[in-house]
Order: sequence, then structure tokens, then C-alpha cells
Amino acid sequence: MGLTAAEGERIAALLDTQADKLTASWTDAVAAPLRGRLTRAELQRQVQDLHRAIVEALRAGAFDLTDERSADLRATLVELSRGRARQGFTASETAVTVFGLKQALFDVVDVRGGDAQVLADLLAVGQVIDDLGLFTFETYAKAREGLIADQAEQLLELATPVVKLWEGVVAIPLVGTLDSARAQVVMERLLETLVETGSPYAIIDITGVPAVDTQVAQHILKTVVAARLMGAECIISGIRPQIAQTIVALGIEFGDIATKATLADALRHALRLIEATRKARSN
Repeated sequence: MGLTAAEGERIAALLDTQADKLTASWTDAVAAPLRGRLTRAELQRQVQDLHRAIVEALRAGAFDLTDERSADLRATLVELSRGRARQGFTASETAVTVFGLKQALFDVVDVRGGDAQVLADLLAVGQVIDDLGLFTFETYAKAREGLIADQAEQLLELATPVVKLWEGVVAIPLVGTLDSARAQVVMERLLETLVETGSPYAIIDITGVPAVDTQVAQHILKTVVAARLMGAECIISGIRPQIAQTIVALGIEFGDIATKATLADALRHALRLIEATRKARSN
């Protein structure tokens, strides 16, 4: 925070003077931009916790947020930032909780006398608040990035369900573009389901895939190979006329992999294979 020990002690005393009045004014300054999205009791508790942590850090001589003695202050700011990120507040609505202290100080501290020391301390505490606000903003940004990444992963999983169609037959209907990240999720989900169900057949339905290019075909082929290593055979369904023409034009070879026009055709094919296997074993 760039303070001397004397400045830190004076600022701590300044913040601790009329603490109740200061935190009340601070709460008022923060409440307006939040437009009632938090109850006043909850907001006041956050402000009081932050006020206490700042005063304790300053009195401990912790003038840098990297200082071990600032651990409680850092934890309070992190909890505030992550909580606001999870609740859907913006970065500005989060940072205002810290910056509201500036307005509260000017409401509470009497500067009419023009005391040079008081003015200098107000300037110094303003710099402290700026540092805390910057830390809060950065922590909020990291928390939001983490939430977005988690949500993206959850959406990928929701977009690639594996369903059991029949005893011994599972299917994974693909909808939308199949990129590398999603292809990895498809492969993992399919292999996990094959292990859980012990199914010998899996249908990869691409009816909902708008276009098949070389990259998409490679992802599908890798999934088929991985399933074969697990002892299961894959059937590809949803080969529409336009996709069939594209596959031929690109020279893509599916080899001995069974392909069908519809999911129903693929299911009938799988059931015939299961029946043939059953009869062969009974003979």
C-alpha cells in the first residue's frame, strides 16, 4: 500500500474513529448502485467485515496485500469478489463496495478546518482504497473466468448425452458443430457408458450435425477406434444425402464401419447383430 508505519497507524485511527457512523455511511454509498439486490443487513455485514479487516491490517503494519499479516484482509476481499461473481453482479457493482469507503470518509471526516495532516491522510487512505479496489476487480475477473469455464464444460456435457436404447445398445446423438473439445467429451462420455452398461454396440447419430468435414470425420473415427478398444462396435447413423455427397467428395473412408440413414435403421441393425450373436452362441 506504500505507507509508512506512522501513516498506517494514523489511517487506522481515522477509520476507527466514529466506526459505526462511517460503516453506516459506507453502506449507504454502496446500497444505491446495487439497487436493492442485497439486503441492507447483508450489505452492512460485508462492509463491517471489510472495515475491521482493513483496520487490523494497517495496525499490524501490513501495508502490502502480499504481506502475511494481510491474510485476513485478502480473504475478506476474495470472499466478497467470488460471492458477487457467483451472484451475477458486475465488476463495477463489486468494486463499488470498496470504493464506497471514499465517499463515506468525506461524509464523516471534517475537512473544513483545512488541517494539512488530515488532508494528507485522506489522500493516503484514498491510495489504499485504490489498491484494494484493484485487487477486488482482479479477483472478481478470475472468479468469473472460472465460472464461465465451468459452465462451458457443463454445457458440453449436457449437449452430448449418452442414452441406453436397448439392452446392449447405447446411442449418442450429436447436435451442432463437433470441435476438438467437444469430440473429447463425446469420446469420454461414450467410453464411460460402455464400461458402465457393458454394451457391445454404440450408435453415433450425426443427424443434428450441420456439416461433416475432414476434421469432424476424424473425430468420429477416433471415437469408433476407442470404442473398439473397449470391445464395442459403433454404428454411424444420420447420413443424409448432402452429408453423403460431402463425404464422397472429400474422399473420407469409413472402412468397415456400419453406416445407416436414420437412428431407427441403426437400432434395427444393432438388434439383428445381437440376435445373430445370441443364436450363434446357442448352437
